[in-house]
Amino acid sequence: LSSPSGLTHESHKKDVEQVYLRCSEGSIEWMYPTGALIVNLRPNTSPASYKHLTVCIKPFKDSAGANIYLEKTGELKLLVRDGDRSPSKVYCFGYDQGGLFIEATPQQDISRKITGFQYELMSKGVASDLHTVSAPCRPCSDTEVLLAVCTSDFVIRGSIQDVTNEAEEQESIIHVGVNKLYRQKSKVFQLTGETGNWRGQIKTPLECGVKPGDGDFLFTGRMHFGEARLGCAPRFKDFQRMYKEAKDKGLNPCEIGPD
Repeated sequence: LSSPSGLTHESHKKDVEQVYLRCSEGSIEWMYPTGALIVNLRPNTSPASYKHLTVCIKPFKDSAGANIYLEKTGELKLLVRDGDRSPSKVYCFGYDQGGLFIEATPQQDISRKITGFQYELMSKGVASDLHTVSAPCRPCSDTEVLLAVCTSDFVIRGSIQDVTNEAEEQESIIHVGVNKLYRQKSKVFQLTGETGNWRGQIKTPLECGVKPGDGDFLFTGRMHFGEARLGCAPRFKDFQRMYKEAKDKGLNPCEIGPD
């Protein structure tokens, strides 16, 4: 194999490097991939809790030069094929299903290739409660809404200012005007200079067909790869009703001012 950049050396073709990551989220960028890379995720938690973890990876848009496999006891299962172009696609697996084995594909000029992805570790409960996973457009039950208020990364009362549809990424971006901010884990919703109002963006699958509408909603959801993902979003007046009913019966899972 020859390369005008001189970065490809036959002697290194079979090299396998190991990388150990302690953080619960981050990214990997492998420049000029040759040989293989074993990625060991070792979060700073008790090994006993590993079986309760889910790992998700999201390849960079221009990632190229290697195949990404799930590896367990020497068996490889292809996760992301080199050259796959699926914008915004996220691949998730149980922590106990194996680790990541990244193998460079033969290239004429590796100097043009960078393999990279973001990763997140989360508890299996959190991963499955993105009720978006199995039925992203299904309305939430009263119980699910009340639980979402307690456990979501963000909880806001607001209105839909606009919706932008991204056909290539199969996503809708909901532009939200915030009337009340109950909680946010990251600074997704911020004060805008011109108007002095709080605004932010929430993503949801295009298939859900979200459209701008009148009235206030209670938006809940989770942060996923630095983006706000929509969870339960009832009309605010419906949330007020279900919150009052649960509070009167002493069944509300946590306190939040509904007004």
